[in-house]
Amino acid sequence: MDKVKLIIDSGSNDRMNDDLTVVPLTMTIAGQDFVDDENLDLDSFIASMEKNTEEGKTSCPSISQWLNALKGSELAIIMTITSGLSGSFSSAFQAKQIYEKDHPGSHVLVVDSRTAGPEISVILREIKRLVNSKTRFVDLEQKISDYKTHTHLLVVLKSLHNLALNGRINMAVAKVAKVLNIDVVGTASDEGKLEPLSKVRGIKRAFKEILKLMAEMKYKGGRLIIDHCKNEKDAQTLKEKILASYPQAEIVIRSMRGLCTFYAEEGSLMIGFDDL
Repeated sequence: MDKVKLIIDSGSNDRMNDDLTVVPLTMTIAGQDFVDDENLDLDSFIASMEKNTEEGKTSCPSISQWLNALKGSELAIIMTITSGLSGSFSSAFQAKQIYEKDHPGSHVLVVDSRTAGPEISVILREIKRLVNSKTRFVDLEQKISDYKTHTHLLVVLKSLHNLALNGRINMAVAKVAKVLNIDVVGTASDEGKLEPLSKVRGIKRAFKEILKLMAEMKYKGGRLIIDHCKNEKDAQTLKEKILASYPQAEIVIRSMRGLCTFYAEEGSLMIGFDDL
């Protein structure tokens, strides 16, 4: 297969490199814009969120940003954060239509990940494997879709402050959860939205819940990614507990970028894996 350009938005927590283009989303807190690129001061962003008392918002990349990312490519794959949280997929798809019209013979595949954070990275790894194999470009969409049925995301939320400000949960519930040290364990629904699965008191019980859910999701000990927001200690502890049950597991720990921090907040964990 000819060279395929891989493009994602910053909802995955991956970083730009020679083989990957990352197009940033933008978060707005109390009228101040924070661009989710390599220059984002995450500490300042988190401090702004904690002080904020009004609804924040996120803005997807513009069509022109996607077109800039596509420049020079004949074959490209764009994967976006779930359309359940952002207009990124819609914007990228419009860019695809414009680019293919302006560049006859070019082909752009746009994938709605239906998830966020490390699960996107798990899917991305499979996409890289496919484009480096003998798979035809026309067959990639179905193969990626098939693989997505085997990937999973679990999250541990230690704060519900921003979700409450954005109307996703009741503010009173968020305050009670903070006082009682309640962690929310959730996943990405089939529609690509946050689906709470359980509420537990304290991180130790959250770890037990995560391991139980991983078993129910038929995790077999493959590659797994833990993304954290200023909480490497708990990420490392979770890694050790997973390895105790799955000694062969290959586990990577990373820091969240701004977009996942906006939704998950400080102290949170996101776990992405497949069941193959």
